[in-house]
Amino acid sequence: MKKEIGKRIKAIRESMNMNKENFAKLLGISGQYLGIVEKGKSCLSVEKLQILCNISSLSADYILFGKEDISIEQTKEVLSQFTEEQIRNGCEALNNLALFIKCCK
Repeated sequence: MKKEIGKRIKAIRESMNMNKENFAKLLGISGQYLGIVEKGKSCLSVEKLQILCNISSLSADYILFGKEDISIEQTKEVLSQFTEEQIRNGCEALNNLALFIKCCK
C-alpha cells in the first residue's frame, strides 16, 4: 500500500512540474524524506497529507486509495456552466430523490 501511495505522490509532484526539493519545501519536509515516501518506504503524516491535498486540490481518498474524485476546482468549473436557478433546482431534485430512496428502504 505504501508503494502505491508513494507512486501517486510522485505522479502528483511530476504533474505539478516540481522537483523534489521544491515540492518537499511546500510540504514542510526534506527532499530526502520525500524520496523515501515516493519509494513507499515511509508515509506522510496526517498533517502533511492535508497540506498535499490543499496544494494539489486532490482528495485524501485519491492519494491514499487511488479513488478518483472530482476536485473542488473541477466541480466549480462544471457548475459555472449553469445558472444559479438551475443549480438550486438540481439540488432540490437530488434532495427529493434522496428522501424518496430513504422512504423506500
